[in-house]
Amino acid sequence: MTPFGRFQQSRRVIEDFTSRTLSVFPSDFGRLYYVSSLKDSSTGRYRHDGLAELYSENSVQQALEHCHEELFARVLETHLEDQARDLRMCLDSAGDRFWTVVEAWQQEKSFEGMCPDGLPSYLSELFCSNLSALLAIFSEERVILDRAS
Repeated sequence: MTPFGRFQQSRRVIEDFTSRTLSVFPSDFGRLYYVSSLKDSSTGRYRHDGLAELYSENSVQQALEHCHEELFARVLETHLEDQARDLRMCLDSAGDRFWTVVEAWQQEKSFEGMCPDGLPSYLSELFCSNLSALLAIFSEERVILDRAS
């Protein structure tokens, strides 16, 4: 396949994935969390059975890697106040487990897995620092709410 053909194939995979899968998530953090969950941390390979049935493995890998990087960049480029709203929307999908997820993410730092591979370390550090700060703010809000009730 020519380089242009590979580009076209990757573009089709990205369009399919974003329109059919990512569009159901109401927040960028939710989309980023989902895409990062498709990646096997031991191999660095993404797995999406639906896409794998329709497209070549290489096209799927390139497309999902691209989506992961783009979503990560979009979150980092967002104002911190907007990141807070977006993260809250993402965590609201956990329902009554909202605070359980906040506490787990604070303790386990599992959100570090949302960083794509191959980034300059300062970007990963910025993302993790922002997320840690937002989770701390959420926790402090809970303390204030608990005191008030």
